[in-house]
Amino acid sequence: MATAPSEYSEGSIRVLKGLEPVQQRPGMYTRTDNPLHIVQEVIDNAADEALAGYGKKIKLIQHADGSVSVEDDGRGIPFGMHPEEGAPVIELVFTRLHAGGKFDKGKGGAYSFSGGLHGVGVSVTNALATRLEVTSWREGKVAHLVFSAGAVVEALATRQAGAGDRKQGTTVRVWPDAKYFESAALPQNELVHLLRSKAVLMPGVTVTLVQEKTSGAAETQTWQYKGGLRDYIAQNLQHDPVIPIFDGSGFADRQNESFAEGEGATWAVAFTEEGAPVRESYVNLIPTSAGGTHDSGLRDGLFTAVKGFIELHALLPKGVKLMPEDVFARASYVLSAKVLDPQFQGQIKERLNSRDAVRLVSSFVRPALELWLHQHVEYGKKLAELAIRAAQSRQKAGQKVEKRRGSGVAVLPGKLTDCENRDIAHNEVFLVEGDSAGGSAKMGRDKECQAVLPLRGKVLNTWEVERDRLFANTEIHDISVAIGVDPHGPNDSPDLSGLRYGKICILSDADVDGSHIQVLLLTLFFRHFPKLIETGHVFVARPPLYRVDAPARGKKPAAKVYALDEGELTAILDKLRKDGVRETAWSISRFKGLGEMSATQLWETTLNPDTRRLMPVQLGQLDNGQTEQRITKLMGKGEAAARRELMELRGDAIEVDI
Repeated sequence: MATAPSEYSEGSIRVLKGLEPVQQRPGMYTRTDNPLHIVQEVIDNAADEALAGYGKKIKLIQHADGSVSVEDDGRGIPFGMHPEEGAPVIELVFTRLHAGGKFDKGKGGAYSFSGGLHGVGVSVTNALATRLEVTSWREGKVAHLVFSAGAVVEALATRQAGAGDRKQGTTVRVWPDAKYFESAALPQNELVHLLRSKAVLMPGVTVTLVQEKTSGAAETQTWQYKGGLRDYIAQNLQHDPVIPIFDGSGFADRQNESFAEGEGATWAVAFTEEGAPVRESYVNLIPTSAGGTHDSGLRDGLFTAVKGFIELHALLPKGVKLMPEDVFARASYVLSAKVLDPQFQGQIKERLNSRDAVRLVSSFVRPALELWLHQHVEYGKKLAELAIRAAQSRQKAGQKVEKRRGSGVAVLPGKLTDCENRDIAHNEVFLVEGDSAGGSAKMGRDKECQAVLPLRGKVLNTWEVERDRLFANTEIHDISVAIGVDPHGPNDSPDLSGLRYGKICILSDADVDGSHIQVLLLTLFFRHFPKLIETGHVFVARPPLYRVDAPARGKKPAAKVYALDEGELTAILDKLRKDGVRETAWSISRFKGLGEMSATQLWETTLNPDTRRLMPVQLGQLDNGQTEQRITKLMGKGEAAARRELMELRGDAIEVDI
């Protein structure tokens, strides 16, 4: 029986208001496995007060009824009326997305350095709680406010502070709503680690955890680290370090031309021969469990300093090539970076994406380690020996893989500019559109681990080409020989032992023609090299389409900012306007193609692993049969009518889900 068509009209469009977006799609704003992150948002606000120098104590209480309280002795949340919104500021902070005191960094605002970016954090906490109570002590008064499911249920009440009241500070008590989380219980080990890390990163600040019991008793733990990162990493190492712990810090002053005053990092690094490395990094006290560009800066600084020491003392054996992972492999570290305007990946801030953080951290770590190594030459030689052994082990592993391929290896294409390393875990090949772009890529690449194979024109549409006819096409023959894998079908078991690169990266212009070349190459891999997609070896590089030359603003120097598309360009220009930059003060350049980029620009935007955008190609939600039908409609020679219909209906929103 036919079903009635669903109605789609003006009334079908729903506009979510207030905190409804969070409650409808909580996974966009926080972790939903447990409530730790929404509690962490409150802890981070208390830590920001201490980081700004206004508090010395943070206390978290786990109540017997399942609620959690966070107390601090900071300035207290303002509770007067907002001059524009006509509502108490304390109410706006907890009920409005994108309301907060951390937007005006570097301009005399409430916070110079903080983890808060979007004014989203505690409003998410409120939205996903059955009840939330806030008390603020400030300017001789006490304010109290209660919410339920994000809405005010007890209006703001203020009174004069009494004899037993605190002078200043904030207490937030939250009852997480279990329906939004897989488990309502806080992971205790993660909570303890989070609180202890705050004490480590802020020497002199006392952090306390109180666990109430149903019996009425309570357990209390208190942390205060006067020795900072060095003491912390020493306590957590499983084995004694090969050389003494290398710790230090560096921060930009007013005369620094590249970074804002106060930006920099504190670090402690230990090198061990055994045991799992201990690695933790933070940005403005926010834990970055997935690392990011500040970690890359530490790695770059360590590698450059150690490599320079080895070259100065001629310690490197003949035939051994040192790579960053050889120095970094046995390094344990705790890194705490301070970044004026950090850019994170996602709301839960697990990874730092700020490109300048690589140079920021490296610029302080490298000279400090160089000086330390030259002052302690014997320790420097021990560290060099550790790195050289790691390099030799890596190269031996690469040679074993080479031998398993046998002697019948095809001659590599003449236009392939190969890399020097043979470890496929780190090797990459870029399939580049055109000889001009290929020339820039060859000059800009890292020759140790990045290869370049230029492709002439548009690759053959191979969707309906038989496998035994593929090698009649020179470009496809060269791709297969270069990557070391023969064409195969979805049900075959191809020999991947000859694979020469861990990452096969499609690199084309950021325009319509470039997108067409991407589709042709993706069609080739999906049809004739499907196991490379299944095993995660195929990627699409995303070069920028625009460059914005931004003038100096405030404490920020003049900079070149790149945008992938119109959307990012609009966001960049909006940010410049928000920073008070005049419309005529910036300039916008549009790249006509990769060949128009200099080698340096191509490295910075598309090739550098620390700053590029590299998109993995994965099989989507469709099963193989449905995916094959869709690509047949897009790429089949006899499907012109179906393609036209598809473009007419969905030409503005079509997306190939490979």
